[in-house]
Amino acid sequence: MKQEFNVIANNIENATRVLDVGCGDGVLMEYLKNEKNVDVRGLEISKDKVQKCILKGLTVIEGNAEVDLKQFPDNSFDYVVLSQTLQAFINPELVVKELLRVGKKSIITIPNFGFWKVRLHLLIKGTMPVTKTLPEEWYNTPNLHMCTIKDFVEFSNKINFKIFKSIAIFEKKISLINKKNLFTKNLFSEFGIFLIEK
Repeated sequence: MKQEFNVIANNIENATRVLDVGCGDGVLMEYLKNEKNVDVRGLEISKDKVQKCILKGLTVIEGNAEVDLKQFPDNSFDYVVLSQTLQAFINPELVVKELLRVGKKSIITIPNFGFWKVRLHLLIKGTMPVTKTLPEEWYNTPNLHMCTIKDFVEFSNKINFKIFKSIAIFEKKISLINKKNLFTKNLFSEFGIFLIEK
């Protein structure tokens, strides 16, 4: 299981209700169900990945979060997880508001476009970087909005939600983000994981 998923799972309490938005082939869902006794559901846009989840015995519906989160009642989950998908939505603000309507808390992970290797590549080569964490070329990437850890923190102030825990990942190192180290974490982290609430 990806390190990012381990961090997410460690921040979800046992025996809770979780919605995994953009659940992919269900790796995180399967772990939460089997190891943490979580009542987990998934929402996934890819028909093929939905089928893979169903074959694993997972409860997943096919749908697009920008449109289909509306069908879930307010506070129907303890946690709503959105892993490395926020930057691919047309309207990230709408999606975050829906996540916090449907769930009491949300866990959002983003690839950090402020990572020093990304900045350096753009500065020296003058082209959009292709890295392990951003593997697609600019013309076929699903990423519509380039977001950094610092951007996400500022975004929380603009649309008025609370970040109650921020975690940075660089290779295998996991560390907490705070106001004092925001500059360095934004520069030296490949991913940001944010636990948020209204």
